[in-house]
Amino acid sequence: MSAKIDWSILSEVEKLKYESNYLRGTLEQSLADPVTGAIADGDTQLSKFHGIYQQHDRDLEKERKQQKLEPAFSFLIRVRLPGGAVTPAQWLQMDRLADEHANGTLKLTTRQAFQLHGVIKKKLKPTIQGINEVLLDTIAACGDVNRNVMSHANPEESEIHAQAYKLAGDISAHLLPQTTAYHEIWLDKKLLVDGKKDVEPLYGDRYLPRKFKIGVAVPPSNDVDIFSQDLGFIAIQENGKLVGYNVVAGGGFGSTFGMPETYPRLGDVIGFCTPEQAVDVAEKILLVQKDNGNRQNRKLARLKYTIDRNGLDWFNAEVNKYLGYELQPARPFHFTRNGDRYGWVKGTNGKWNMNLFVEGGRVKDTESLKLKTALREVAQQVDAQFILTANQNLILANTTEKDKVNQILGKYGVWPVQLSGLRQNSIACVALNTCGLAFAEAERYLPTLISRLETILDEYQLLKEEIVIRMTGCPNGCGRPYLAEIGFIGKSPGRYNLYLGGNLNGTRLNTLYKETLSEEEILAELRPIIADFAQNRANNEGFGDFVIRKEYVKETVQGKDFKH
Repeated sequence: MSAKIDWSILSEVEKLKYESNYLRGTLEQSLADPVTGAIADGDTQLSKFHGIYQQHDRDLEKERKQQKLEPAFSFLIRVRLPGGAVTPAQWLQMDRLADEHANGTLKLTTRQAFQLHGVIKKKLKPTIQGINEVLLDTIAACGDVNRNVMSHANPEESEIHAQAYKLAGDISAHLLPQTTAYHEIWLDKKLLVDGKKDVEPLYGDRYLPRKFKIGVAVPPSNDVDIFSQDLGFIAIQENGKLVGYNVVAGGGFGSTFGMPETYPRLGDVIGFCTPEQAVDVAEKILLVQKDNGNRQNRKLARLKYTIDRNGLDWFNAEVNKYLGYELQPARPFHFTRNGDRYGWVKGTNGKWNMNLFVEGGRVKDTESLKLKTALREVAQQVDAQFILTANQNLILANTTEKDKVNQILGKYGVWPVQLSGLRQNSIACVALNTCGLAFAEAERYLPTLISRLETILDEYQLLKEEIVIRMTGCPNGCGRPYLAEIGFIGKSPGRYNLYLGGNLNGTRLNTLYKETLSEEEILAELRPIIADFAQNRANNEGFGDFVIRKEYVKETVQGKDFKH
């Protein structure tokens, strides 16, 4: 143990990382322990770096306590997938693993990644090995490292989109942890010769103070919600060519009820870099955070707090110092929306792309909708790319077999489908029954609430009106609720805080309107606002803009002003 580090003032996780032998800990012993379905407490933190979260079924919690049984432990496995694109073979493998080792469903996340839920401990290793068999992996999908790098959904939309997608992959590869622990523990590979030790040239022996998220956006689409990222790159084009990226820093949405010093924050545009500089800029900003982030209080450890604690001028100076050159002044850009575009679109390469709505990002079969079966048949029969979007949806991309796709989707009732503008702009986090942080439902409940809201919207001829609605079971912000025009954050079972005033292009935080509402109270609060919107909106005025203009809420200008 280093005598230079005062461990007494640091969070316990800092010492755990330092003593983990580069993320090994006692994971191998935990996996081999037949007495419990869980892993050791310290290993629950280290396993995140390997893409794994320990959870338990909260629906069964009371019953198992009464029976004096341990919780029904299982694990979430998250795949690292920069840019969100997979081949049909990779999709089929994930589909198979979901059936054989998980709960039979695939979760498409808001970071363009797969999650498998309900994997029990003895199935962890074969599942991860199965993921690696098709050249995917789970390392750094979670933990205090750079996580899955996002980019605009379809790289074939233009040359610029392809370059943005490539940048996401390049950054992800460059910032990947170098420890060989992942290969040893999960893939049974010994990469180090005897006597040689692991080294982390970027992360060091304690990694980052907290998670770090990066996205790449291509205007006019802000589908990756670039201002929610710790670090963002906005593609700037001139005369149809990519000339570089505006750099955005300091976004992040995690916060805690009862702790006003925690808050969601939008990133600041701090400058412009050339395409050749982008990976270096990502590295150096990550290093500024590594060296200056708060390692005493994990709730205040994200880059947004580092910037607010020291000031934006200080941060910009540090970034330039680490780079050894100055970022150029930011260049003009314009976003029009952060939602997905549904249906068929022909790409510049002459191939077709179908954007499918996936409610809550959950790929599953129900009695009324055989989505999982339909997508399996597409993967088996059609030459197409599968691209996960940042809004939990799916693009069947770059195919010449449009009619075949239509036939399969139509057979299972997947497409065509009528969607309200509200539903097609919805996001929900997993929440209950598996997330240990959730206070209330989200994914399992939001569709029902939307149906009741649609009844009101229909009364006022607003069913087709695009309104961004998002729900999370806690204030940590995994579903980016703070950008929604109508946002819900679970406060307790069946009760939600209601936030209003985000916008359609993801450039403004919303504001708390009412606290701890039941469903009936939510409907009663929103009905008169929807009626007012229908009757008194300005031409082409969005719902979020309307509620601010009519002073239902005041605009939240800075994250530090945000109130729960």
